[in-house]
Amino acid sequence: MFDTLSDRLAATFKNLRGKGRLSEADIDATAREIRVALLEADVALPVVRSFIQRVKERALGSEVSKALNPSQQIVKIVNEELVGILGGETRRLRFAKTPPTVVMLAGLQGAGKTTLAGKLGRWLKSQGHTPLLVACDLQRPNAVNQLSVVAERAGVAVFAPAPGNGVGDPVKVAEDSLVHARDKQYDVVIVDTAGRLGIDEEMMRQAADIRDAVRPDEILFVVDAMIGQDAVTTAEAFRDGVGFDGVVLSKLDGDARGGAALSVAQVTGRQIMFASNGEKLDDFDAFHPDRMASRILGMGDVLSLIEQAERTFSQQEAEKLASKLAKGPKEFTLDDFLQQMEQVRKMGSISKLLGMMPGMGQMREQINNLDERDVDRTAAIIKSMTPAERADPKIINGSRRVRIARGSGVDVSAVKGLVERFFEARKMMSRMAQGGGLPGMPGIPGMGGAGKRKPKQQKKAKGARRSGNPMKRQADEQRQGEGGGAFEPESFELPKEFRDMLPPK
Repeated sequence: MFDTLSDRLAATFKNLRGKGRLSEADIDATAREIRVALLEADVALPVVRSFIQRVKERALGSEVSKALNPSQQIVKIVNEELVGILGGETRRLRFAKTPPTVVMLAGLQGAGKTTLAGKLGRWLKSQGHTPLLVACDLQRPNAVNQLSVVAERAGVAVFAPAPGNGVGDPVKVAEDSLVHARDKQYDVVIVDTAGRLGIDEEMMRQAADIRDAVRPDEILFVVDAMIGQDAVTTAEAFRDGVGFDGVVLSKLDGDARGGAALSVAQVTGRQIMFASNGEKLDDFDAFHPDRMASRILGMGDVLSLIEQAERTFSQQEAEKLASKLAKGPKEFTLDDFLQQMEQVRKMGSISKLLGMMPGMGQMREQINNLDERDVDRTAAIIKSMTPAERADPKIINGSRRVRIARGSGVDVSAVKGLVERFFEARKMMSRMAQGGGLPGMPGIPGMGGAGKRKPKQQKKAKGARRSGNPMKRQADEQRQGEGGGAFEPESFELPKEFRDMLPPK
């Protein structure tokens, strides 16, 4: 959704690189480019004006003029201001002191409230809660049935005493749900309310009546991130008519320009709490303004990637694999390779995972063209091998390759390519386990190798590392003392093993 905005901002910052000092004209030109980028992304005009004013005030101040690297300082300012308009700190869900906690979902028809109720229920269940979905949308055809199906898929309970399709009292259903939740000891009640195609008095009155009946701890306004500026207008109307405590963005995986996401928190004064970015029930998570700003500026979202990996990968299996690799590359077999590949697949779309890595903006076209079915083809090839071939791929000769190719429905060259990639991956993973790190990437703390083998210390170059220019030498020393400058996405190089997986440009 933010691809166009990211590209425009990256191009703007690229023009600043290499300049040791920024003039007022440089800052004005940069601010103008950022303004155009935000307006093209459909960000609300008042939000753009205040954002540009704050950026210019800070850019013309001492924090840039006295900085060793002014262009990086501008990126830092824009990043901090983006975090500000996205809501600042991460807003957590408030839970009632005495269960059940009541969460009411409100929004227009088509915003995705019913699906989102299932996603929120599944997310809460993964956090150790016992949620109950309540069907109070008795107006839309088959809304009650849809919520029941979504609840079953999410593995959570549903309370739907009324048939819906225009039959039943939503306020009474909401009241009865609290009694049912206390009796059955559900600690969170998620109330799915009815919407309309547009703001009208009947919808507002019904939402207000449900609010007064159940007194929710949180009212979440669900916004379709693809409807542009109308999302801001609708949010303001709901805030004044019914009131809400937080915003949930749905359909963040769409191809709209994303201005609503950058505007709604600033305009309404209510923070974005959750984001839904896919059709699957687990494509849902808490919204982190700092991580979203980082992704918009092409710096990736490593923390979310790590959290996703921690949820998916078993610590026990990871330790078992690490000890195996530490013994030597030959211990790692194609069975292990298949297991690791299936674990990565559980984390979600490969293209989404690569998109979270820093510096991937320059490879966006290749990532978007990545064929997710390649993982399934690879799994089919490995499963067509005998146990002996998986344990020792070196025995796979020409005739064996033909047999494996027929069994998996691929070309012989695909089997050969997989075996070659496996040997490369095995070397890389063995090097990581022994503390060598990934090629083209810095060493990753905690990735094995502790106490195993110390990396070779590089010899100091004689007189080559210190600049003869006193100003430049002082700048280099200060930068090293601070642990380096800001992250430069263009300086990141994807390892060859990952580059080979991407389609050609």
